[in-house]
Amino acid sequence: LAQDTSVTFRFHPVTTTPSIQQIDVMAQNGAANAKVKVCVFGSGTFGTALGTVVARNGFTVTMLTRRDNVAESINTKHINPQHLSDCKLPPLLSATTSPEEALTGCSFIVHCIPVQSTEGFLLPYKDIIPPDVPIISTSKGLHSETLETMAELVPRVLGRKQPMAYLSGPTFAKELMEAFPSGAVMASEDKKVADDCAHLFHCGNFRIYTTNDVIGVEIGGALKNVYAVAAGAAEGMGLGVNTVGFLVTRACAEMNMLAVAMGARPHTMAGLSGIGDLMLTCMGGASRNKAVGARIGKGESLKSILEERKKSLEGVAEGVATAPAAEKLAKKLEVEAPLVMALASVLDGRANIREAIMTLMTRPRSEDFSRLPHLKEEEVRRRCAPGPFNMSGKEWAAVAAVQAVALLGLGAAFFLRKKNA
Repeated sequence: LAQDTSVTFRFHPVTTTPSIQQIDVMAQNGAANAKVKVCVFGSGTFGTALGTVVARNGFTVTMLTRRDNVAESINTKHINPQHLSDCKLPPLLSATTSPEEALTGCSFIVHCIPVQSTEGFLLPYKDIIPPDVPIISTSKGLHSETLETMAELVPRVLGRKQPMAYLSGPTFAKELMEAFPSGAVMASEDKKVADDCAHLFHCGNFRIYTTNDVIGVEIGGALKNVYAVAAGAAEGMGLGVNTVGFLVTRACAEMNMLAVAMGARPHTMAGLSGIGDLMLTCMGGASRNKAVGARIGKGESLKSILEERKKSLEGVAEGVATAPAAEKLAKKLEVEAPLVMALASVLDGRANIREAIMTLMTRPRSEDFSRLPHLKEEEVRRRCAPGPFNMSGKEWAAVAAVQAVALLGLGAAFFLRKKNA
């Protein structure tokens, strides 16, 4: 950041005047960027913030909203009347209620719709979404019924493979609008897609790093919301920073184990989409999931909390829907996940918050949990290690099963032949 003298932060303007050559380059880049159209699905807090970041970088942004008053206000006043309404939006950001208008000629789609609402949102548009346009998912969670990540859900809903990337990291929308120095990770199995998508957001106050560990980035983004609800509950009960520090550290190891069991790399959880996002969501004052947890900790019912938030447009707390899905996923993967299990039991009424804490704190003493993800990685590696002919353990097991069936068939045929003779 210190080397980039052209950066201007809203909280600390830089007065260094760029050279004539720098101005020419900036003008050329701006003209080229403006020819690239980016469609943003969703006009909520995060959609507004990310659309603003991209538009500030000189790209033409069209936000798809379902509300006529929101589109009109954005187009005429450059203000979203329902979210971040105290922030002026850049002139390159417009809005429409027409999916055809939003998608026509777009080169990228930024998907800012909650996971549980994604299927219903995308289905009507699947035939007009260009199949070669990358979709950048910012949704964090697991589908509550199918346990799908966004990498699995979107292709299923669209009925085809689609270029995809996944943006995740410690990024509160309000601070992105204020241009505070921030960082995030862009994950894609295709390096070019990751780089192209990262280019939309990367700037002097928002650094974007790329990775191909899609599973790790998605699981980190999904599960941190679950642990944030738990952290909020601890705060709502009046427990101290010892408790939250303990919870966050244990949570990082737990979500790492789940991610590694699914095929992620352990080091991903040490980055922005893992411990970075986890710390922000569990400790930051603007966390929606933490806010829900705090009210649970104070004794309010989950039903009344969610009903009130829905009326006030406070945003979806994905951790509430993700917790039961994460519990099912942990059981399916045979991964010990006591924090996920405890929170899921509180949310569905099987236990109250004090009982859940007592259960966690009276578990048998064990070795340091920080080594558990690495043990899980070794277990996965052994299970999937290639054997003779470069075949994995699973593939050899399948071969062995086929051979066993064949031998049984031959044995049965021999017995029948001998009996008939």
